[in-house]
Formats: sequence, structure tokens, C-alpha cells
Amino acid sequence: MEAYLDNSATTKCLEEVKDIVVKTMMEDFGNPSSKHLAGVYAERYLKEAREAIAKTMKVTEKEIFFTSGGTESDNWAIIGTALANQRQGRHIITTSVEHAAVLEPMRYLEENGFEVTYLNVDRYGRVDLEQLREAVTEETILVSVMYVNNEIGTLEPIEEIAKIIKEKNPKTLFHVDAIQAYGKYRIYPKKTGIDLLSVSGHKIHGPKGTGFLYINEKVKIKPLILGGGQQKGMRSGTDNVPGAAGLGMAARLSYESYEEKREHLLKLKESFMEQVSEIENTIFNNLPGEEGAPHIVSVSFEGVRSEVLLHALEEKEIYISAGSACSSNKKQTASHTLIAVHMPKALLDCTVRFSFCEMTTMEEITYCAETLKQIIPMLRRYARH
Repeated sequence: MEAYLDNSATTKCLEEVKDIVVKTMMEDFGNPSSKHLAGVYAERYLKEAREAIAKTMKVTEKEIFFTSGGTESDNWAIIGTALANQRQGRHIITTSVEHAAVLEPMRYLEENGFEVTYLNVDRYGRVDLEQLREAVTEETILVSVMYVNNEIGTLEPIEEIAKIIKEKNPKTLFHVDAIQAYGKYRIYPKKTGIDLLSVSGHKIHGPKGTGFLYINEKVKIKPLILGGGQQKGMRSGTDNVPGAAGLGMAARLSYESYEEKREHLLKLKESFMEQVSEIENTIFNNLPGEEGAPHIVSVSFEGVRSEVLLHALEEKEIYISAGSACSSNKKQTASHTLIAVHMPKALLDCTVRFSFCEMTTMEEITYCAETLKQIIPMLRRYARH
């Protein structure tokens, strides 16, 4: 039996997504910037994709901009707004547990004269709201906080954060990395107070290399990619029609039967945590039930190195993650997220992530849990020798 439990790294494309991608590559393959009929047909796919995405968040079509994925969306949101608003101030706030796609642009801005405040978090990765309240000043132009943490599934109090920001400084922009949250939560930026929001296509059963950035029409932001003036001059480059069409389809389908999908994920999470808790010296780093994300379980198995466990499970055709897939090709260092939540040093290299999707079955969950019950004691005995 195979159990793919690494859906926070990437997801399998839906059949409907595959079909529309193939159609726009093989049949309706025109360049949407072309004035002839083939271009008009291609442009129609972009319009329909924008409409589908905008509808899921109750925003306008003109506020959706297609990108190459979550990393570009995060970079553009952070650097683009910093450059456009630096006359107002040069102070930015983020957290110590953000994805590298947020932290690296922050470091880039620091190197270029901006001041960045990194908020502390508690044991489960939740932002210190009092520190946030104290940190926002007249000079603060941007706050960036992720909706759901990609490693431990922490759900941040986004609405409360937005309220604090706007009360302290109404001009401060609020960016949310929603890459692990979109499709799992109903997100309404205008109601919540979110000015910019990043999403990645391959986390919601869409094509890799696709994503979008929601930009409130009142936000001042500079483009980072210059050229032929596509997307109203905000993001130049020949439009990726197959990618956008696939992303639009995935976005629409992710909110169909939403309640049933969410309930399914919560049942998987509850069952998995219950079964795995029977293993001695096991620590969960995520919050249970709806307190945390419904699709992410982070576990530390004392005395078992995460990489060893990953490959032991791989031999049983069970696929999980030993951390963020985006940083797995770097020289191995302790996760900055696990350090920020004050994880004991002995557990830093003993932590793995299991992540589910609507296609994950209870049989896969049970198979993985039973396999863990068999191999964890064996790996511990081996480690002691």
C-alpha cells in the first residue's frame, strides 16, 4: 500500500485541472496579447480564472494578479510595497516563524536600509500580540504574517492581528502568506483587513509554477518584473494561460463541498494523532482539532532522527517530510521555526511532518500509524547501539 502524506509540500493535480491545462496547451494555445481570434480565446481563459479566484474571496477580478507561485507572490508583496511606500516609513514587521519566501526578502530589505522587527511566538508558534501592538509605529509601512505555519500547522489570529495593526496605524499595510491556508479556510480579505495575500497553485491540486497575489486596489505597490506590460503593467511577461487556467479551476474546485472536505481532514487528523499517541515518548507540536490547521500534524519521536525515519517510511511507500520541502536542498540545519517555538535541542532533529488532503484516506492514515508503531521502537533500539 502507498500512503502519500506530504501534501503540504505539493499535491496531485485534479483531473479537471489536467484537462484544462492540456486543452490550453494543445488547442486554445494563442497568446492572449495577440489581437486575433486565437488571442481572444486565450484571454477568455485568463478572465474566467480571475473571476473564479476572486469569487472565492469576495474580491474584484482586477485585484488578482497571476504569478509563478508562492515565492514570487511573497517577494512581490514585501519588496514591491516597501519600495512604493518608503517615503512614509522604512519599518516592517514580521514573525520569527515565516517561510523563507518571506524571511529572505526581509533580509534583503534590511541590507538596503529598512528596519525589520521579528515578533516572538509561543510554544505552538502563535504570535505575541502585545509585542505586535508595541511594535507598530508611524514609521511601520508593512506587517507580514502567515495564515498557517507550513511546518507545525499553527493557525495565526489573522483578524485580531489586522485589527491591532489598523488601530495603531491605519496606513500600515497587512500582507498574509496564505499558501497553507487557502482552500482550507474561507478567506475574505476585505472583511478581515488583509491588504495583500499570497497563494500557490500546487498546494491546492493545481499546476506547479502557478500562484496569485491579491492586491487591494488601494494599495501602492511597485512591479518587480518589467517588460511588455502584461497584467496592467504590474507583472510583465507572456501570460501563462495553461497555468492560470489550471489554477483558476483548482481554486474553484477547492471550495466545492468545502464543509465535507474540512470535516474529512479533521477526522483524519484526530484519528492519526490518537493512534500515534500510543507510541511512547512522542510529542505533538501542532494544536489538536480546529485549534490548528486541519491538514498538518508535526510529531517529534524522541531518539529517532527525522531523516532516518523518513527513509524507513519511504521503504514502506509512505511519504512524509522532515521539514519544509522548499529548504530541503540546503545544507541541513535546525528548522528556524522549531527553534523559535523553543523546542528542546534533543528534539530538533527528531521532528517530522505529516500532511493530508481531500484525497487522503483513513486506510492510509491507519497504515502509516501502524507502521510507525512497528518501526519507531526498532529505530530507537538501533540508535542506542
